[in-house]
Amino acid sequence: MTSASEIVAIVNPAAGGGRCGKRAGAALERLRRAGLDLDVRTTDDAGHATEIASAAYQEGSRRFLSVGGDGTTFEVVNGIFPRPEGHEGKVTLGILPLGTGNSFLRDFQITSAEHALCALERGSSRPVDVVRTEHGDGLIHFINLLSVGFSAKAGALTNERFKALGPAGYVLAVFSCVARLQHPVFPVRLDGGAVDDRPCVLLSFSNSRFTGGTMMMAPHACPTDGAVDVIRVGRFGKLGLLRTFPRIFRGTHVDDARVEESRAKVVELGDVGQTDVMVDGEVMRLRLRRLEVLPGALEVIA
Repeated sequence: MTSASEIVAIVNPAAGGGRCGKRAGAALERLRRAGLDLDVRTTDDAGHATEIASAAYQEGSRRFLSVGGDGTTFEVVNGIFPRPEGHEGKVTLGILPLGTGNSFLRDFQITSAEHALCALERGSSRPVDVVRTEHGDGLIHFINLLSVGFSAKAGALTNERFKALGPAGYVLAVFSCVARLQHPVFPVRLDGGAVDDRPCVLLSFSNSRFTGGTMMMAPHACPTDGAVDVIRVGRFGKLGLLRTFPRIFRGTHVDDARVEESRAKVVELGDVGQTDVMVDGEVMRLRLRRLEVLPGALEVIA
């Protein structure tokens, strides 16, 4: 049984091309000197962080630290959620970005490992929303972003070829995918409204503003407002998309009339079969059905 003060630190040494494994020891020792009681557990392969977090939660742990990249945090969140019946108490998550990506914490002006360490030493937390996603084979949960279409295709290519380059790798994948630009249809209904089945370049459901590190996909999103920001990128030609894409780093791409912003608490998706989905830095094939915001479901140290 874990003590109430103990934090289960889940370290992914492979994150960031192995950089996390080299940097984690000194960072965790600094946190121990600051008075944090850490139970360090190391992952062996993909999905292991979810298994560790789930087992620790069942053992009584309610304080966690994700040490790695965006994908590590995604796995830890999915070990904490869904909660068993009758287990609705407060769960606190700290994030130490020592991997490739650091998207979610940027909403709290935490842009480096040093900033994150300072936040962890202070220990202040705030409730943030979690998004529950139903798909053909079960449930997943995310705190950053889920997208389909062009962005997911680019994410898949990033993981296949360019992941070691960090955010720059995603940019390279974007330019590679432009050559095969498509406008698929993803029927979507927001908060029980009319179905929108217009062709689009991509759809993004953002709980926070950033993706891929520094790209501001949803400049008006807020992880504490009880809703996701829906970004719909409509019909673009290849040249137009190339011209507009750099604006995502400033969030001004949404000023283009072909980019639409809306907000929703519940999103229903029409059945288009299994498709590439990018969720919190991970790419998977899913048959999406429904997204629902769980307001303030997780305490995050920030």
